[in-house]
Amino acid sequence: MTRARLGRARRIVVKVGTGLLAPPSGGVHTRRFSQLARDISELMDDGREVVLVSSGAVGLGQRRLGQTKRPLTLPEKQAAAAIGQIDLCRRYERSFSKNGYLVGQILLTHAGLSNRERFLRARRTFQELLAKRVVPLVNENDSVATEELRFGDNDRLAALVVNASGAELLILLTDVDGLYDRPPHEGPGTRIPEVERVNKRLLALTGDRPGGNGGSGGMRSKLESARVAARFGAPTVIAGGRRPGILGEILAGRDVGTLIHAAPDRLSARKHWIAFSPRPRGSLEIDAGAERALRERGRSLLPAGVMRVRGEFRVGDLVRCLAPGGREVARGLVAYGADEIRAIRGERSSQIPALLGYSNGSAVIHRDDLVIA
Repeated sequence: MTRARLGRARRIVVKVGTGLLAPPSGGVHTRRFSQLARDISELMDDGREVVLVSSGAVGLGQRRLGQTKRPLTLPEKQAAAAIGQIDLCRRYERSFSKNGYLVGQILLTHAGLSNRERFLRARRTFQELLAKRVVPLVNENDSVATEELRFGDNDRLAALVVNASGAELLILLTDVDGLYDRPPHEGPGTRIPEVERVNKRLLALTGDRPGGNGGSGGMRSKLESARVAARFGAPTVIAGGRRPGILGEILAGRDVGTLIHAAPDRLSARKHWIAFSPRPRGSLEIDAGAERALRERGRSLLPAGVMRVRGEFRVGDLVRCLAPGGREVARGLVAYGADEIRAIRGERSSQIPALLGYSNGSAVIHRDDLVIA
């Protein structure tokens, strides 16, 4: 999708970073809540549907607690988030009500979106809220999420919400004007207007450092999230969120921020969920013949092609398929548990009933449940 066609997007995910709302220097940008609500409301007045993913709960919570430094331990973050999420939601509710719109809060955890049934329930909730012209306000449920089950940052969460909500465009608003052609520590650079595909060279431009301004995600996480959204067929615009009207400028096709194009090899909604939502529970080392069958012929993974099983997992869990050197070839949902695959690896599919006493089919991973890396 070119800039000129961004205005065709009818359903949009807008993510707002902590630095725009509650920077570590102190205070709260109260006017920015009103500005964002006004800009989003104008898009909705034009018939669009908008999902708002907003950081800032921890930052607002620490200010309500009178803390001058960002919490470091998980319990401290969870306590600040529990207090700040109420403040965050209240500020958005007041701001949107002035423009005639309601806000519906959705708190998500990685465990929730990793479970297929919960993911589909979240999708139905998004659909219902958007149909009623309500703004879904999304945040990670920091007050209960553990480090192991966290998304990592709200950039990643926003990319997964693109699929859950069926959005056509992702806009990541931050405190910089886009991606620049040199890492931040090397001094001022030149903004990159458009990116065809996120690759290692582009990721290196970020300096590979965590985000500042009190947030957990930097430019690298934004590029990685853009890559996730791209596989769903949604372009991403990374832009500065300080200027009023920036959303309208983006949809008008103006040269602002950095546009990351959608990938030509778009995944279906289900395969996108397989590729990016669950966390792998283990891995299967496969031989060269199995790799060719997966990559070149679009086949299922059969037990004959499995050489080694790593980890412990159950039927339906996500696993990675690795070439002998450790390179990831694909990932998918297994039809058998780890112990069962150990018993049938290297064998013909016709031997499965004799070896296990039952059969879930001839494939270890069916091609419908498999995504090539």
